[in-house]
Amino acid sequence: MSRKQNNIEQNRIAEAVRQACVEAALTAYEDAGMGGLCYEGRWECAVDAMRALNVAAIVEWLESK
Repeated sequence: MSRKQNNIEQNRIAEAVRQACVEAALTAYEDAGMGGLCYEGRWECAVDAMRALNVAAIVEWLESK
């Protein structure tokens, strides 16, 4: 794989991971709000969701495409 192709692939992976983090955080934040948590509690849930994200699964999914 050329350097340019490698950079493109790395960017594709990074973008997929970023998108998954945003989606996980937003979902957790909204769910926590529906559960009655305050702003700080909602934020903690969002951060926990990002930490729990399975990055390896995202990379595997991308490689299977």
